Amino acid sequence: MSKLDQLKAMTTVVADTGDLEAIAQWRPVDATTNPSLLLKAADLPAYSPMLDAAINYAQSQPGSDVEQLGIATDYLAVLAGQKILELIPGVVSTEVDARLSFDTEATVAKARRLVELYDSIGVPTNRVLIKIASTWEGIRAAEILEKEGIRCNLTLLFSFAQAAACADAGAFLVSPFVGRILDWNLKATGRTAYPPNEDPGVLSVTRIYNYFKGHGYDTVVMGASFRNTDEIEQLAGCDRLTISPALLESLQNDEGKLPRILSPESTGKVEPRISLEETDFRWLMNEDAMATEKLAEGIRKFAADQIELEQRVRQLARAA
Repeated sequence: MSKLDQLKAMTTVVADTGDLEAIAQWRPVDATTNPSLLLKAADLPAYSPMLDAAINYAQSQPGSDVEQLGIATDYLAVLAGQKILELIPGVVSTEVDARLSFDTEATVAKARRLVELYDSIGVPTNRVLIKIASTWEGIRAAEILEKEGIRCNLTLLFSFAQAAACADAGAFLVSPFVGRILDWNLKATGRTAYPPNEDPGVLSVTRIYNYFKGHGYDTVVMGASFRNTDEIEQLAGCDRLTISPALLESLQNDEGKLPRILSPESTGKVEPRISLEETDFRWLMNEDAMATEKLAEGIRKFAADQIELEQRVRQLARAA
C-alpha cells in the first residue's frame, strides 16, 4: 500500500486546494478553501462560469457597488463549495472575510449569510464548515455559531492558548498550521532544518491532540499548512490532515511503511486543563511571539488576497 492509502486508514485526508481537477483526482473525504486558494482557482477554466454567475447574482441584489462586490465574492465562494461537494463525500470549509477577524458581530453575520447562500442553492448546513481566524473575537463568534448548529473551522491557529480557547468554546474543528510554525522557527534560530520528530509545528499539533483527547474534548484536530511529507508522517493518526495536491502525490508514490504516531489511547500524561478568560488569552498570545506574528501575518495575507479577488471580480463585472 502507498503511504497515502495507509494514512487514509487512520486519518481523514482533506484536500487543501480549490482546484476541482485535483480534488476529482485525489478524492479526499473533505476539502478546505481560503481566499488565497480561491484567488488561484479563479484563473482556472472551471471557475469562469462561477465567476459569471456570481457577478450576475450580485447585480440582481440591492445595495451599493461595494456591497454588491461583497455579495459576488461570497457567492463565488459558495458556488465553488457546491462544486467541490459534488466531488467529495464529506464537508467543505468556506472562509469568512479575514478583515472581520476582530469583529465578533460582523463575523457571525457573515457566517450566517454564507450558510443562507448555501441553503439557497440546496447545500445543507451540515456539509459546510465556516472558517474563522482564531482571534479572541473569532473564537467568541464560533461559540455563538456552534450553538446555532453552524459548525466552525478555527484557522490560523499557532498556539496552545488558541487551541485551548477554541475547545472550551465548543468549536467543531481547529486547524493548527504546522508549516508556518516551522517557517518562523527556522528563521528565528537560523537553522536550516529540524529532525522530523522535533519539528516545532509537529510538536505543537501533537500537544494539542493529546490535550484534547486526554480531556475528552470533541473538537477535531486537523493539521494544516505542511511543508513536507515528514511532517505529515509524524502526525499519522491525527483526526484530520489537510494536504496539498503536491504532497498527496508524494505520499501516493511512496510505498514505505507508515506507522501510526497519534492515538487517543497513547496520549501519555495529560497536562492540566485550563480555562482562559480574555485577559489570560491575550497575555499568553503576547508572550508567544511566533503565534502573534504568524496570526497577524496570516490575516494580512488572506485579507490582501480577498481584496485582489474582489478587484478581479470588479474588472469582470465592468467588462460584462
